[in-house]
Formats: sequence, structure tokens, C-alpha cells
Amino acid sequence: MYNFLQFAYFQNEFVPFADAKISIATHALHYGTGAFGGLRGIPDPEDSKKILLFRLDRHCQRLSDSAKLLQYDLPAKKIEEVIVDFVRKNRPTASFYIRPFIYTSGLGIAPRVHDIEKDFFVYGLELGDYLSPEGVSCRISSWYRQEDRSLPLRGKISGAYITSSLAKTEAVESGFDEAILMNSQGKISEASGMNIFVVKNGQIVTPGFEQDILEGITRDSILTIARDFGIKTIERPVDRSELLIADEVFLSGTAAKIVPVQRIENYELPKNRPIAEKLREKLTAIVENRETNYRDWVYSIAID
Repeated sequence: MYNFLQFAYFQNEFVPFADAKISIATHALHYGTGAFGGLRGIPDPEDSKKILLFRLDRHCQRLSDSAKLLQYDLPAKKIEEVIVDFVRKNRPTASFYIRPFIYTSGLGIAPRVHDIEKDFFVYGLELGDYLSPEGVSCRISSWYRQEDRSLPLRGKISGAYITSSLAKTEAVESGFDEAILMNSQGKISEASGMNIFVVKNGQIVTPGFEQDILEGITRDSILTIARDFGIKTIERPVDRSELLIADEVFLSGTAAKIVPVQRIENYELPKNRPIAEKLREKLTAIVENRETNYRDWVYSIAID
């Protein structure tokens, strides 16, 4: 069971979470014409009267960009203001996850994004580890990642996640924790809701934007941290066989943070993961606002 935060932002006001309800005729429910974001927050370990949000500005900008794909003008600054007020209203006391969502809120039955009402809501829940920090097993999915020419992958469009859902269920029901999807060109794309990284000979390789990946904010953070460490990073197409002979493979995402991969199909990966561990330790320190060089990534909210 999820422990949802007490209040949601719904139809331009804060209401009890249980009262934030939509009609069964809502357009987005039928056609996947929504887009969502997700960001993490924690109580400040050094100050009980502050809440820390990780890369709030980037998350708000990405959601605003996703809104444009649905012909919805929702400025990033507006999203940011609502989320800050949302945190102050809920006063969370444990690690939590915020889910802002934009959607076609009209009740029409024609599939479209023009001439139809749109709206925006925010809710949240307490959230610890999304996946085991000790590592996960993965299978290569029989489902393929969509192409940008058929679906706008630069946004987190809700309808796109049917593929992720099918891939995840296929993986779990066949005895694995997570799925890895390939793209239509037969190259590695991403996991069901995370980006993927391969470590070989001290270098980090990850699929580039042209591989139909989501432009992950945690992905961007990892690449920046790695370069600051002096670790060479390469963004390019990745072959399936590269995963099987890698020194390390790990996944990243807002909910998952950094999670090592222990096994892919029937191939066991090395248990020693020095680069993934180094990056995870640094990312944790940054999120907790203990790294002065990355303070601009952390938004601090005072709770009166």
C-alpha cells in the first residue's frame, strides 16, 4: 500500500488527496493524452525545518516542454510555484516522490489535442527504494521501444508507457526484476522507466538521444558527475552483446536513483562495481545538500 501525502493540487486548489477525482469520461483516460513528471524530495538531514528537492527547475522545464506537445501552454515557473506550495502544504516527514500530471481534461470522445480543455494536478507519496539498491536481474524484452517518428519521445507522454508496462510485467512474470528494451534498429534503448549505462575499461557508455531514449534528468546528472570525476563518458548506440561482457551495468531514474544490474538473462555480471558505487555515493551526497559544488541542483524549501 502507498502512503499518499495528505493534500493534492487539483483544479487550481489544494484539496484532500481522496477528494481529487476525475470523470470516467475524461479524454486523457481513454487516449493517453497526458504527460507527467516525477521528482524526489527529502527532509533536510541538517535542518528539520527544511525540505530539499532535487533539480526542481529541470523537472519543471521538462514537464512544460511535454505540455507543448499536447498544445498546452503551462510555464515551468507556474509548475515550480505549485510544487513549492504543495510541499509546504503537506510538510512531508520522510523521503517522498512528487507526481505532477498534465492532461486533456475535457469529456469529448474524438482523439485530438486541439480544441479541448487541459488541466494540471500534483500529488505525492512517501517513497523509499523503488528497486533494491543491491541490484536487479534483467531480461531483454520482446517489446521494442517506440520511435520518435510515431510518438513524441522528448516528452513523458502517458500513452507511451503501455510499452513500459507490458515489458515490466513480461520481465517480472518470467522471473526477472526489470526489462531492457531495444529500439527498432536493434540497439539498446532503455529499461521500462530508467536509462541504462554500461561500464567497460573504466569508461561509461550510454545510449544517446538518437536511440529513442527519454532524456532523463538523473541520466544527465550522472554524466555530469562522471565527467567531474574525470571518467570518460560516451553517448552512442549500444549493442546487446556489450551488456553481457560489461564490467558494470546500472540503471538510473528519479524513482530508482542508481541501481546496479546483477544479471542479464542467464549472464551473471561482476559483483565489484566501483564506478556505480562511486557515482551513487556522490549522488546521495548531492541530494542531501552535502556537496557545495552542486548546491544549484538542490532547491531548499523552508517549512514554517
